[in-house]
Amino acid sequence: MDPGCEECIKGTVHKGLPKGKEEVIHGLNTYVIGNRVNPRGIIVIYSDIFGLALPNNKLIADGYAKSGEWLVYLPDFFKGDPMTLKFADVAIPVDAGKQSTFAKYTGLLASAPSLVMWMTRHKQGPTNKICMDFLGELRRATPRNQKIGITGMCWGGKYAIRAALESNMIELDGKKVPLVDAVVALHPSNLVLEEDFTPVVVPITVGWGLQDEGVKIALKGQVEEIHERERKAGKQLPEIVHQVYKPGRHGFSVRGNPDDPQERACLEDSEKQALDWFQRWL
Repeated sequence: MDPGCEECIKGTVHKGLPKGKEEVIHGLNTYVIGNRVNPRGIIVIYSDIFGLALPNNKLIADGYAKSGEWLVYLPDFFKGDPMTLKFADVAIPVDAGKQSTFAKYTGLLASAPSLVMWMTRHKQGPTNKICMDFLGELRRATPRNQKIGITGMCWGGKYAIRAALESNMIELDGKKVPLVDAVVALHPSNLVLEEDFTPVVVPITVGWGLQDEGVKIALKGQVEEIHERERKAGKQLPEIVHQVYKPGRHGFSVRGNPDDPQERACLEDSEKQALDWFQRWL
């Protein structure tokens, strides 16, 4: 196994190598694992910016598929252009305790030009279209009695939430339907309030990190205020549940330190949060 992959795998509760296969699904290269014959439902994972290059993301898909109930898709929404794993080791190291403040900020400074260029290539408009087009094709191809869920982590969290918006519903069999039936968003980044959260039409659960430097915990309160205001105005909203993780440093659902009891709990509990939500709504 590539030593780099071994280091990535240290940052996840799952062990071993990914067991799924990559194939083209609705125009995107997609990591596929799970029940292909008679799944209870389909779960789409929109990863962090490291995409299919980070083994952890595939191992999370494997964990979702373990029960045998779900068919799990991890599409390459970046179309072969994920952010480098070198940046992952700087921004969200597996063991933050071994990284000095100097090493962190000099590393981030050195990586800044690459990150800016990457984000320029993946602006919201085109990125949103790639994601929603994939989900639209998936919805049209999926039997009507089968439901679809999506989990988005970090970068992907924003677009998972947007999949729940009324504005992204599609027409199917003569009526408007949502792209997905349930949403899980873990440390969702680059959120635009209120644009990314209103109006939602399917159940959403969000995981926030108490010590997340990239997604401030204050956003949780702002989102709750938006939805409370909508309810007071008479808007009927689906169930929306928030969960806070401690310490919940950035990337806690993907690259927490399994040797640290609190971080391991974040890894395990965020997977449980997602699977419990899908058990309930799919």
